[in-house]
Formats: sequence, C-alpha cells, structure tokens
Amino acid sequence: MTEINVQTSTHSYTVKLGEKLRYDIRFLLPKNYHSIMIVTDSVVAKHYLEDVKKSFKANEVHTAIIPAGEQSKSIQQFYELQTKAIQFGLNRHSLIIALGGGVVGDLAGFVAATFMRGIDYIQVPTTILAHDSSVGGKVAINHELGKNLIGNFYPPRAVIYDIETLETLPAHEVRSGYAELVKEAFISDKDFLGELLQTDIQHVSNETLINHLQKGIQVKTDIVEADEREAGMRKYLNFGHTLAHALEAELGYGVMTHGEAVAVGMLFALQLSEKKYNQTLCKDKLIQWMKNNHYPTTLPKLSSDRLLNKMKSDKKVIHDNIPMILLSEIGQAVTIEFSYEELSKELEYFLGEVCQT
Repeated sequence: MTEINVQTSTHSYTVKLGEKLRYDIRFLLPKNYHSIMIVTDSVVAKHYLEDVKKSFKANEVHTAIIPAGEQSKSIQQFYELQTKAIQFGLNRHSLIIALGGGVVGDLAGFVAATFMRGIDYIQVPTTILAHDSSVGGKVAINHELGKNLIGNFYPPRAVIYDIETLETLPAHEVRSGYAELVKEAFISDKDFLGELLQTDIQHVSNETLINHLQKGIQVKTDIVEADEREAGMRKYLNFGHTLAHALEAELGYGVMTHGEAVAVGMLFALQLSEKKYNQTLCKDKLIQWMKNNHYPTTLPKLSSDRLLNKMKSDKKVIHDNIPMILLSEIGQAVTIEFSYEELSKELEYFLGEVCQT
C-alpha cells in the first residue's frame, strides 16, 4: 500500500493507494464514528457497495444510492441526501463515505460540508478521474448555468483508493481519468508527460496504473498544500478546464465525460500557448495520443458566443476578462487574461479549423 500525506489549514489526511482496500475500510478510518452513511451511485453500488459494507456492523451503516451520471450533481440530489442523513439519525459524530467517482465525491462531500454545519467524510474513489477530484477538498454541485458554481473547500478525513475498483470502468471513463493525469503532467513534468503520451490507456498493468496515479496525486498534493483555496498557483490545475466546463454546460452534462472535455480544452489552451510563446508545446502529440486512445477530436457545430458566455460565468473570471491557464513551456503554467473579443477570434478559429465536424 502506498501512502501520500496531504496537509491542509485545518488538518492533515492520508491518501492510501493499493489493492483490496475496500474490504478493510473500517480499519483504515482515522477514528471511530457514531454512525455512517455510504453515498454511492447506481452503477458502483452493483459492484462494490456490499464489499465496503461488510467491514462495518450492520446497525452502524446506512446507504444512499443516487443515479449515475453528472446530472446527479444537482440541488435536488443534494436536498434528498440531506433528508436521508436526517432520517438515518446522523449527527455531528457521524461519517459520510463517498464511494464512487467525481460526481459522488463532489456531491457527498458538499453534503458533509453543510450537514449540521459540517461533519467528517472520506473519499473512496472508484474511477481514475477521481484521483484528482478526491484530493484537495473541493466539493460542489452544478447549476444549470455553470459547473461547480455552488460549493465549498472542505477537505476529507482520508482518501482510500482501491485500484481494483478501476477494473470495471468502461472505456470512456478510462479516457476521462487519463486526461486529468495528462493535465497534471503538462503543468509539472515533461518526462511524466512523455511517458503518458506513449501509453495505451486500455492496456495498463496495475503496477503502471498505481505509478501513474501516485505521480498525478503527488502533483495535486504539492499544489494544494501550497495554495489550498486557489488564491494563486492552484489555478494551474484548471489547465484545459475553462473551455471544458463551457462545453459540458453547452452540450449538456454527461454528453461528454469531464475528462474528454478537458482533453479538448487542453488543445485550445495549447493553441493559445503556442501562439503567444511562439514555440511547439506538444499539441500535435496530444492530438495523436487522443486519436490513438479514441478521444473525441471533433465537435458538433457550436456557437462560439454561447461558449464564451458560459466561460464568462466561470468562477475564475475577473471583471470582463477571461483568465486562461496557458503554458510558457512544459511544466511552467501561467495565467493570461483575454478580452472577450480576443478570445472570440481564437475560439472561432479553434472550432472552425480544429474541432468541427
């Protein structure tokens, strides 16, 4: 078992990474709890809910199953989970376990952050993508006008990552997770990036996967510890995300996976970066890797104005300028603000010449 320690302003927690950890959750908790509510989704529940429940006494654990998919990061599901927590008799000495991917983690974490003004929760990720979302304490739900607009910074008490749960992931979820690993490599480590861009992501051994996840989590940990509440360098983790969030909202949540949208968003950010800094920054290599691994490299016809309006509603927008995370070189992220007019021209070109069917 591999362990990575994460220090926050309120407490430290450990990311435990290994095999068969789901069977020992009770013994890996940081302390004892009065009662527990496991939040999972309809897909994960079929595979792993009973495995996790077995380590607990029957009378101390309750379960809440939400529909699988990004649509569940909604105010309605948030309210229903709050209701269930009350009905189950949870109190300030209770624990919420988020068993699932990023949707479950974000939603259950936000419930924990707000139930009785905040109770403990742990992340038990079951997707590759959740290696990113489970670390760092960002919890949120979506609004129809934008992604993650309602949320908080609320670190978990532990992250327990059993990579055996990744064996049941469909191909599109593997793509989604590996896009975030590539993002972390772009902003931190040229060698790690080179390794990932040569990877056939559907044929990765557990040993290699653990190595990739450990490197990605360490990148996230180092940045989060330096800037917990996104006052500075934590924004670099949004490389590719400004356009990605707009695409998800415009196409409808769940039409593209988050990571697939991030991959397209990184292409746009690399286009801007290569033009601004007049150098090659692996955009062509990223396109080839995306094609080799069956990522969407084309989009339906989209309105640049509609996408830009979605980008303007993003949490990071300053006044009327839209900040974009670019790269001055591999491993060196920077924040550059663009006017609406500047970005409109660049996005028109990107949609018309690079990504339009």
